[in-house]
Amino acid sequence: MKRIGVLTSGGDCSGMNAAIRSVVRNALQANLEVIGFQQGFSGLLDEKYILMDTRSVSGILQRAGTILQTARCQEFMFDRGQKEAIRILEKLQIDGLIVIGGNGSLTGALALHQKGIRVIGIPATIDNDIYGTDMAIGVDTALNTIVNCIDIIRDTASSHDRAFIIEVMGRESGYLALVSAIASGAEAAIIPEVPYDLEKIAENLYRRYKEGRTNSLVIVAEGAASAYTIERKLKNLIGYETRISVLGHIQRGGTTTVFDRLLASKFGQNAVDLLLEGKSGLITVLRGNEYTYFPMDEAVSKKKTLSPQLLELAKRLAS
Repeated sequence: MKRIGVLTSGGDCSGMNAAIRSVVRNALQANLEVIGFQQGFSGLLDEKYILMDTRSVSGILQRAGTILQTARCQEFMFDRGQKEAIRILEKLQIDGLIVIGGNGSLTGALALHQKGIRVIGIPATIDNDIYGTDMAIGVDTALNTIVNCIDIIRDTASSHDRAFIIEVMGRESGYLALVSAIASGAEAAIIPEVPYDLEKIAENLYRRYKEGRTNSLVIVAEGAASAYTIERKLKNLIGYETRISVLGHIQRGGTTTVFDRLLASKFGQNAVDLLLEGKSGLITVLRGNEYTYFPMDEAVSKKKTLSPQLLELAKRLAS
């Protein structure tokens, strides 16, 4: 093995740059050349790439986003696009590819693996919905950003006797909403995985209001409901003012936390090592306290569920 490629794909998140840095530095240590494809699979098909060295990744460890940029690529979803990608990889004499991204990106990586390209995936998504790993890159930073925003909103909620409905990301996974609700002391979390009863939530908030606690927080995952819908239905039930805050893309940014820097650095190291060992079709994972690997086909075909312990904890703390 003489040359490898690396790309970031799908939604960006903090820690991607730390992973890129680790891949490049570990590959150079092993006397490998590193080609960085810009704008994900789209850049691969357009042959947009740079030869990376230590200067390419200097000063990026703490930065959010990705210096290689990212994009979604419809063409790569089809056999013709995948075959074109293989042609380009062979033309550039790339012996292995590392793909950093979420479920969609890893599905694309799996397609290349099944067509004979040596590929290792690194899970990076703030939703933490990738099966086989306890944590993905970007989750911890996103949670810290969300909880910091919620704490600030709590200050103004308590000053004005208001209920705030705060919408966070999570189309199919309520992990961010659930954990941020626990960590911020929110009164309720509305998530896609669990049916919700607005009347019961309103009863709980009204009871707290009668007890003298006249401010409250409800965290809503975007995939479960719209904050505007929840606010409209709640405001006539709880007896005090309601306000909405949609955090949006601020959740993807923020200085990368120590946990995400370490996770990304170790995932990058392991990805390079797996390629050097001749392995393919795997993703780097954290399971318990062990950094290891997991079959890519299982990771993208199985649905990760929320921890029952977390769900029970949230239920008890909100009661």
